[in-house]
Amino acid sequence: MKGNKRRVLAFIMAAVMLVMVFAGCSKGGNKKETTEEVFASWHQDAASLQTLIDYVEDVTDEKSENFIPVENRIATFDMDGTICGELFPTYLEYYMLAWRVLKDLNCKPDEETIRVAEMIRDEGISHNFPDDMAILHAQAAAKAYSGMTLEEFSDFTTEILLRDVDGFEGMTYAEAFYLPMVEVIEYLQENGFSVYVVSGSDRFICRNLFEGVIDIPSENFIGMDVFLEAEGQNGENGLDYEIKPGEKVVRTDKLIIKNLQMNKVSQIMQEIGKKPVLAFGNSSGDTSMLLYATTDNPYKSAAFMLIADDEERDYGNTEKGLELKEKWEGYGFNVISMKNDFATIYGENVKKTGTFRWMEELK
Repeated sequence: MKGNKRRVLAFIMAAVMLVMVFAGCSKGGNKKETTEEVFASWHQDAASLQTLIDYVEDVTDEKSENFIPVENRIATFDMDGTICGELFPTYLEYYMLAWRVLKDLNCKPDEETIRVAEMIRDEGISHNFPDDMAILHAQAAAKAYSGMTLEEFSDFTTEILLRDVDGFEGMTYAEAFYLPMVEVIEYLQENGFSVYVVSGSDRFICRNLFEGVIDIPSENFIGMDVFLEAEGQNGENGLDYEIKPGEKVVRTDKLIIKNLQMNKVSQIMQEIGKKPVLAFGNSSGDTSMLLYATTDNPYKSAAFMLIADDEERDYGNTEKGLELKEKWEGYGFNVISMKNDFATIYGENVKKTGTFRWMEELK
């Protein structure tokens, strides 16, 4: 009897679903309502959003001359400032390094690593960093986390991510995602795109940050890398060393790559082996990735640059945003304005405070 009852209920539910589908069709498919649902965090009249939707509908239509097979629907995204915040007051990975070096008693840094950490602390709010700060940070980070097992590094990252975001109230670092960009990623995945995060940040930080928030496979993260080795390897050549049962993998102080500019293109081809058809970024460190996707592509391609021009809900700069808008459009990129295109950035319960505890916390 119970089996029959389940079958009857299943039949009724199926019938109800069919009625709902046909009712939707009779109203013209409710395309507008569906779009508003999928992109609830966007202003529906945003030109950048419509450009993306038009592109996806075109290349996923088997009858279109621009149809792209599923296996070639590759979309690459920068992370900091493109998918999640980078202005609280500076990059998450910079804050992590400063905390590790200046506050963590388990860290035994050398003088150069301390100098970089103090530079981050002292100039984090002003962003008055030297031109080579990206590589200085990468080298210091390699040394600061050297000797940590991957599990220890994951625990350290998680401990930082659970803290309240500096300069805001209502969210942790683990929650500091741009909701409109999360919707873009999910929309692309639902339309058969493979999404890759190609970041200047450490690959393992990226994996930890996204876990439980956006469903992207761990192998789809490409970032800054250091050499890894077995606990007892102690610098011995990996060709000569055999890992022992139960031996853990640890980070070393040897930097492989800082994943910016042309390095992003090199890594994309090394790890994906295909030219992306979509690319998203927010800074000069992403231009090579976007140009690579849109130049001499056998498929219809598009590139989007996000500008941080919202001074009310985030720590953007309207004047700089206008300059970047002109610059990126000159490259042929589509521009996403946080101020004009996003109905919300982090969610309505998140508020910008305009104040930082940065110096006090890291002194």
